[in-house]
Amino acid sequence: MTTQEFIAAALKEDIGTGDHSTLSSIAPDAMGKAVLKVKEDGILAGVQLAQDIFHYLEPEARFTIYKNDGDVVKHGDIAFEVAAKVHTILQAERLSLNCMQRMSGIATLTNQYVEKLKAYKTRILDTRKTTPLFRAFEKEAVKIGGGENHRMGLYDMVMLKDNHIDFCGGIEKAIEKTRQYLKDNNLDLKIEVETRTIDDVKRLLATGGIDRIMLDNYTPELMQEAVKLIDGKYETEASGGITIENVEAYAKTGVDFISVGAIIHHAVSMDLSLKAQLS
Repeated sequence: MTTQEFIAAALKEDIGTGDHSTLSSIAPDAMGKAVLKVKEDGILAGVQLAQDIFHYLEPEARFTIYKNDGDVVKHGDIAFEVAAKVHTILQAERLSLNCMQRMSGIATLTNQYVEKLKAYKTRILDTRKTTPLFRAFEKEAVKIGGGENHRMGLYDMVMLKDNHIDFCGGIEKAIEKTRQYLKDNNLDLKIEVETRTIDDVKRLLATGGIDRIMLDNYTPELMQEAVKLIDGKYETEASGGITIENVEAYAKTGVDFISVGAIIHHAVSMDLSLKAQLS
C-alpha cells in the first residue's frame, strides 16, 4: 500500500458520507491556520506523513515545518504550522494526530533502547508485531528513533521458526528444503533460523547454508555461550523476553542484533494537539 492509498482509505474511514460537523458550521471557502503543539517530551515522528495528508486534501495548503522527523522535542514546542481551508484543517486533524502520536511514541521508545546500547556493537531491530496496514509507518518510526528494520513481511526474508521446524520434521530438513525452494524459484533471500537450545545451535553449525541464527528466549549467560560457539560464522540475533531493563545485559554478550517487538506494540502514543491559530 502506498502512502497515497493509505491516506485515501483512512480519510474515507473517518469522513464517510461527509464531515457534517464542519459542513454545517463552516463556510466552504473559509481560510484558517493551525499549529501542531507538542505536549510531551520525546522524539518526533510523522511530520512528513502529516504534510502528505494535508496536501492530499489541498495541494495548495501552506505547510511550514519547525520540527523535523527525528528531532528531540519538549512540551510546548511547535512542530508545524498549516494554512489552508478550514475544511481541510478539520478533516485532516484527527488522521494527522493519530499517525504522528503513534509514530512519535514508537520513535521515542525505540530511542530509549538505542541509547542503552550506545557502548556496544549490538543493534535494535523491530519485528512483524505491527498494526495491520500501518506497518510501513511504524517501521519508519523505528528508523527515526535510531533502530533498524527486520524483514518487512513474509516475502523479503526466510525465517524458519519453531513451528516451521517442527512441522517440517527438524532443523536439517527445513534448511535443505528451503535452500532447494530458493534455488528452484530463483530467489535471493537471506535465511534465518530460530534456535531454542545450544544443541540447536550446534546442529545449525554442522548443517550450514544459512545467514543468521536467532537465539530465542536464552538467558544472557546462555546467550554468551551461544555467541562464543558461533564465533562470527553467522549473524546472531537475540529475541524473546528482552526489556528495557535487561537489554544491556544481552548486548554485553556480543550478539549482533536484538529484536524487540515491544518497541512497536508497547509504545505509548505521544501527546500532541492541533490548535486553531486565531489572529
